[in-house]
Amino acid sequence: MPEQSNDYRVVVFGAGGVGKSSLVLRFVKGTFRDTYIPTIEDTYRQVISCDKSVCTLQITDTTGSHQFPAMQRLSISKGHAFILVYSITSKQSLEELGPIYKLIVQIKGSVEDIPVMLVGNKCDETQREVDTREAQAVAQEWKCAFMETSAKMNYNVKELFQELLTLETRRNMSLNIDGKRASKQKRTDRVKGKCVLM
Repeated sequence: MPEQSNDYRVVVFGAGGVGKSSLVLRFVKGTFRDTYIPTIEDTYRQVISCDKSVCTLQITDTTGSHQFPAMQRLSISKGHAFILVYSITSKQSLEELGPIYKLIVQIKGSVEDIPVMLVGNKCDETQREVDTREAQAVAQEWKCAFMETSAKMNYNVKELFQELLTLETRRNMSLNIDGKRASKQKRTDRVKGKCVLM
């Protein structure tokens, strides 16, 4: 299937087993699976509203292994926004995001105008290895947004994608496609250049 020029491409990176696929599947299909199945690369599509037109939110769920550096570089070069996922139960999974973040900066030149979210998944787990403040400090250093989620409990999953779209200032996007026009009151409440998830 050829890619449309109006696709909005979101790329999800992170170590194996942190819950990248679980977050994406929870958002796109509303499902959660307990078993771990390693991903090579999967792409999911969802229709969204973009600049008063319709475009496709294309979410690329990448491999957690480092065996495919060419695929990683291609995903970064084509991506419009990035979700960097670690597990709050694994300090190493947060550390492994450092080289990926640096690669994004190297390929994109800067992340100033690019939506990037650092996401601590599995926040329902009790065996925490990464303190929230520690991850917030990393996000501040990388100049990106931060959020903790639980794909299992469906906590902050929709909010994650809402926030990512809100960070996009070059387009006006919304996940609400129901054929209804926003009322005048809602339109005035919205900030120009921001995205709304309903």
